[in-house]
Amino acid sequence: MIDSTAPGFWPQLFETLLKATGETLYQVGVTMLITLVLGLALGTLLVVTDRGGILERPFGSRVAGRIINAVTQTVVNLGRSIPFIILMIALIPFTRLLLGSAFGVTAAIVPLTVAAIPLYARIVEISLREVNEGLVEAGHSLGATRWQLVSKVIIPEAVPGLIRGFTTTVVSIVNYSAIVGAIGGGGLGDVAIRYGHQRYSVIHIVAVIIVLVAIVQIVQVVGARLANRMSHR
Repeated sequence: MIDSTAPGFWPQLFETLLKATGETLYQVGVTMLITLVLGLALGTLLVVTDRGGILERPFGSRVAGRIINAVTQTVVNLGRSIPFIILMIALIPFTRLLLGSAFGVTAAIVPLTVAAIPLYARIVEISLREVNEGLVEAGHSLGATRWQLVSKVIIPEAVPGLIRGFTTTVVSIVNYSAIVGAIGGGGLGDVAIRYGHQRYSVIHIVAVIIVLVAIVQIVQVVGARLANRMSHR
């Protein structure tokens, strides 16, 4: 048990939290950068290759479009259906193969990313489907190419929803990042396990909770304000 009255306890607590918070922000930051690119691509693919989509017939084949859409749907559904703790354990061999180690701050990014991409991809799909079809038809009638319709019409019109969805995904990954501490992933979850659980320090647990709540609140406020600003542009 840790004695909170011992000399140097509070400076050490602050130092531990600062280091762990930096690790958590690093994990979440890298994860969301990858997720933004791949999740947006997968979500867009789900929409444009669906029936009636602007890429319903890739390579001039409707069958190819259906196959691409079915494979993408399967990948997204599979990623979203596996509980994170099970996904994290199942990916240990792959993480070790990819990075040379299955444990550590950087290694934790692998399961976090695999969990985040399908989650954001589905949110992207929902946001893109809410875009007014009339705008797409207007762009098509003006001679816009498929790429121009996606990049100049569909995605820009869906930006507020995409930002809100991205914010929701970030919050989920912050929560997941605490879980990876249970298997040596570092970050705030590791502090809660090593000091709060194993050494019975309630102060460490409370401090971790406060930091996590603060991170989530900041992300939520910034995301909401940015989405509202983009809605009124």
